[in-house]
Amino acid sequence: GDRMWHFAVSVFLVELYGNSLLLTAVYGLVVAGSVLLLGALIGDWVDKNSRLKVAQTSLVVQNVSVILCGVILMVIFLFKTQLLTLYHGWLLTMCYILVITIANIANLASTATAITIQRDWIVVVAGEDRSKLADMNATIRRIDQLTNILAPMAVGQIMTFGSPMIGCGFISCWNLMSMCVEYLLLWKVYQKTPTLALKSSKVEESELKQLNVKKESDVKPAEGVQLVVEKDAGGAEPRRDKEAGCAARIAEPFITFRDGWVAYYNQPVFLAGMGLAFLYMTVLGFDCITTGYAYTQGLSGSVLSLLMGASAVTGIMGTVAFTWLRRRCGLVRTGLVSGAAQFACLILCAISVFMPGSPLDLTVSPFADIGARLFESEPLPTIASPGEKLEMAFATGMPSLLNGSAPGDGDPELSPEPVPLISVSLLFAGVIAARVGLWSFDLTVTQLLQENVMESERGIINGVQNSMNYLLDLLHFIMVILAPNPEAFGLLVLISVSFVAMGHIMYFRFAQKTLGTQLFACCTPDPKAVSDSSPSADTSTV
Repeated sequence: GDRMWHFAVSVFLVELYGNSLLLTAVYGLVVAGSVLLLGALIGDWVDKNSRLKVAQTSLVVQNVSVILCGVILMVIFLFKTQLLTLYHGWLLTMCYILVITIANIANLASTATAITIQRDWIVVVAGEDRSKLADMNATIRRIDQLTNILAPMAVGQIMTFGSPMIGCGFISCWNLMSMCVEYLLLWKVYQKTPTLALKSSKVEESELKQLNVKKESDVKPAEGVQLVVEKDAGGAEPRRDKEAGCAARIAEPFITFRDGWVAYYNQPVFLAGMGLAFLYMTVLGFDCITTGYAYTQGLSGSVLSLLMGASAVTGIMGTVAFTWLRRRCGLVRTGLVSGAAQFACLILCAISVFMPGSPLDLTVSPFADIGARLFESEPLPTIASPGEKLEMAFATGMPSLLNGSAPGDGDPELSPEPVPLISVSLLFAGVIAARVGLWSFDLTVTQLLQENVMESERGIINGVQNSMNYLLDLLHFIMVILAPNPEAFGLLVLISVSFVAMGHIMYFRFAQKTLGTQLFACCTPDPKAVSDSSPSADTSTV
């Protein structure tokens, strides 16, 4: 259900707002900003509550939010014309805001679910067996990639041969059913793994120490002092304590936010986490930006679902490569090999920018589209029907990808040559092939965090890691908001490749510090543990 919604929401927003990525980018901006600000707080909530409560609460909130969004979108699709005329269109705008807000809540709940299940539960279930942990991580990622194949294909076919409204209804019904099944499965796993009911002993010892200190401080005052306090009970002292308590409650989220980021910076795997975060500053992935961009170029939901399915297949290949490389070269070196493979594939995307058929046009200002919409009150274009797509291109001025003719060229003699598909082919080939290295690298950093972060800090550290990921994701959405026209997409591709390169340079520095002179001794296990350099880690790297 989550994968279906992730695929469909960008298409819904483009369909509602017209031929522009602006609303899709705003949605991504809100989601990224929320996780950036609340990631540490979500992780701290995961650490402080029982595992079952966290998993069940986040699951219910996530699915109920998606169901509500589906229902609201169905209403908008049914009565969009009427909503547009009411209150000068402000009611429709409020509906857009409501959809984005509820979808953002669903994403926050999904973040909490991912932290508790994929970063905590799985470590407890695997126990001390690192090979088992690696296999479980890879298996979960394969399941995730399989849903990336099946879910978009199902929704894409429904939206192509049915309608977006039917797609909304299908997603809402599916999330309702899957929520019940997932809830029962979580309970079953919890019952079969008694250690999930136990939190870290370090947390309990810390709490006991604080409790003992408090009890000792209560016994120390003399009887006379205690009587004075009792006599003054109705005075200013209780009021002062109450004010201090309120101030502490207000300051607590900010203190948690600060402590979480400081703890993250002090982790031995800090550079590895930063390297992973830099990979999020990219438009070369099948997120809502890429999906919306391809949709504006004339690709149907069916074609997009097939492309996403192909990327999921290569993602599964990446999970297989991860397990094989880890056994042959060790965990840290697996990240190096995976990063090199991803970057090599993305070079194809950089080359595609300069190939025939590329939408890159440096004569068109990247800010022309956003300026016209925000400052000149240019009316919004509408998405063409499937029949119209065969006769005309979208209002972006881009040549149609379906028939290869330029917009407005009705005279065959004046029609140019068909647009070459070399650029588009290289772009998608690079993006899809890079998923092998991407997911192998992602699994590497995930296991590094699992093995080198204390159990009592897993939630908050992984929450901050999610915040870092979304911080870079936020920047890539800002790029698209500033330059949403397709002619500027080539520049975004080049910037994306540069950030991926910087991320892998950071990981290389981490690997160099960890392995030293044995960095390129491939076919042997890592001789050195990351945790040796930091007192906060409780296990080694490999």
